[in-house]
Amino acid sequence: MSIVALSGGAESSVTSQVLRDAAAKNNFVIAESDEEAFLLALQSSDITVANVNGLDDYVDPRLAPTPTLQERTFWKSPQNNLNAWSQQADLKAKSPHSSELSGRKIIIKDNVSVAGLPHTCGTFPQFVSHDGKHPIAKIDATVVKRLLDADATIAGTSTCENYCLLPLSYSSINGPVHNPWARHFNAGGSTSGGAALLGLGVARAAGVPGLDDAGDDIDLAIGGDQAGSIRVPASFCGVYGLKPTHGLVPYTGIAGLHPMIDFAGPMARRLEDVATLLAVIAGYDGLDPRMTPESPLRQHVSDYGEGLRRSLEPGRGLKVGIIKESMNLQGMQTEVAQVVHKAAVQYFEASGATVGEVSIPMHQLGPAIWTAATRTHLAGLAVGGRIPDVLSHGMPHLHLRWPPDQEMYDLLRVANPAVINILLTETLLTEKYGPEVQAKAHRHVLELRAAYDRAFEEYDILVTPTTPCVAPPHPDLGPASSVMDKFKLTVGMTNNTAPFNVTGHPGLNVPCGWATASNGVDVLPVGMQLIGKRWDDIGVLKAAKAFEMGGGGLGPWPGGSIQR
Repeated sequence: MSIVALSGGAESSVTSQVLRDAAAKNNFVIAESDEEAFLLALQSSDITVANVNGLDDYVDPRLAPTPTLQERTFWKSPQNNLNAWSQQADLKAKSPHSSELSGRKIIIKDNVSVAGLPHTCGTFPQFVSHDGKHPIAKIDATVVKRLLDADATIAGTSTCENYCLLPLSYSSINGPVHNPWARHFNAGGSTSGGAALLGLGVARAAGVPGLDDAGDDIDLAIGGDQAGSIRVPASFCGVYGLKPTHGLVPYTGIAGLHPMIDFAGPMARRLEDVATLLAVIAGYDGLDPRMTPESPLRQHVSDYGEGLRRSLEPGRGLKVGIIKESMNLQGMQTEVAQVVHKAAVQYFEASGATVGEVSIPMHQLGPAIWTAATRTHLAGLAVGGRIPDVLSHGMPHLHLRWPPDQEMYDLLRVANPAVINILLTETLLTEKYGPEVQAKAHRHVLELRAAYDRAFEEYDILVTPTTPCVAPPHPDLGPASSVMDKFKLTVGMTNNTAPFNVTGHPGLNVPCGWATASNGVDVLPVGMQLIGKRWDDIGVLKAAKAFEMGGGGLGPWPGGSIQR
């Protein structure tokens, strides 16, 4: 087929020199006798792709904005001194399919597409658009459509961390998100705003001072999690946050980091609300490549809320195993480990469960396996917008800047040096190790999954501290701030959460008590992570209910000299 037939008369700009340059980048030289043939082939590819690139864009009708009662407008909250709100809105479906969430307001993490609202991904507008403004989302993510169909009110979007690449809460373009229990302390990331708004209501009810100008609080939220970004902020803010089984909740319409570790999930003040939200958003959507033949069709999704309500004695016969290695990982605050261990034994046993310790040596390798399995492609996927190598539906309104440049470095080294780190790491690992290291790491992911699954032959639920410490204070955020100081704060923060992102097991943060902050004055929430068998999300929820029925929970706020 000739170039003219392919292009309708257009000519390619690819020259012999372009061909030679392409060959040089692939470390070979094209023989002179082959040059004409390869040039013709390269020109044909160029024009063919140019033709497709010139087509009008296509958006799957399943992601078209749900008709709403109100115009899709948004505004900035005048009271937002936690920096937890990104945008406020008031969206209800014209014709909801059910009343499961009637009268309930929910906040959506700002890496999720909500048509008509800015889609910031927590970063600078010039890095996600061509015009220097944050793009307005053109689609409703699958989870957003399902929430509207259940008659929920979308109250707006919550602040998320820069590119969603931080387990703390100081990097967003909106500014640092403050912990509602102690100002100037981290709320956790990257679902920082959602967790802070959930914890805000709990903190207000407890009598924490200084929250009058924090604006509206929310009791339902949707978060995202790649290494702990639901569970870490839930732990720091004293609320529930579930990372479901991989492939249970569709990620379509959400800015991801890496398909193997991308999760969307419910967050709430009450366990029952987590269960209800999960039933609303779970199930196959026909678009998300993260979903597998194990993913249930919508009509086969369990009624998690009803299952939880009907669980009258969830602790009876339950076997709980505390992962021994999780209690002494790098940076573990002794008081946090003690609070989690004591709470697990005391309250699970009070519910009728049996509690023991289980040794899983590979758990200590989990963070390293997470890193090796993802970091060779993470920057290109998360920052550069590279399309995964399986069919997926991207977001037509996002235009991610690539390749990186000096402006990105200058801004992000201050805002979120973790982004610069993944850029450098991808370059190093790709050039030094090639694809073999990622392939080998993926095999070790399967080994890690098998190690946890062997523990599940003896135990129904595994327990770890969610985070190694309570929320740390924010670092210096000035232009002369130290990159090293910011790195030090994050070391080890996701050691107990990230392994379960690669293995796909469900993980739930359960508030379980209080511990002293690093300043020796403030007292902040402690989170316990419950891990279940893959696809046994209801088992995790029932275990959390058993913990509650045994008397477990966040407990009364101890008070203290909160620094305001």
